[in-house]
Amino acid sequence: MLKKIKLKSLKNQTAKSLESRDFSQRNTPLRSLGFLVDESYFDDLQRFYDFGASLGLQRKDIKVFTFMETRKKLPTLRQNQITNKEFNWRGNINNQIAREFLDFDFDVLIGFTNTENDFLDALIAQSKAKFKIGFNGADERLFDLMLAVDPKNIADFKTEVTKYLKVLKKI
Repeated sequence: MLKKIKLKSLKNQTAKSLESRDFSQRNTPLRSLGFLVDESYFDDLQRFYDFGASLGLQRKDIKVFTFMETRKKLPTLRQNQITNKEFNWRGNINNQIAREFLDFDFDVLIGFTNTENDFLDALIAQSKAKFKIGFNGADERLFDLMLAVDPKNIADFKTEVTKYLKVLKKI
């Protein structure tokens, strides 16, 4: 019962965040890049830093944050991670590092998933990023650009993102 209330609250939070989104800075050039990654789908995070470096960004300008449905029993040193347990029944986030990530004004945020996930959708919707890129299969209301490539195919992903960032004059 409580899980249904939490999911309903998350959907309401997502809708409210989408209504209040600021589109005025959408066309700014790329100086900071964020990745919001579904860790069950993709867990090789070093590739994201390498991709950002190939776009001419320094490591300090690239941030990767992951979502995991439930935390593994094994201890981890990863701090940039959130689980479904860190959302309260009202859909609010109880993770300070996640709040800081979402409040950062990324020039581009890439939501690295191709399925709809209420928790990940709420995170993407609440992000203050100026331009958001997603993949087919995800909730298209959340993104400014949807790519029709498999996110696990890193070569195609890099090619497509770079192509569209050039077309949009972000790089």
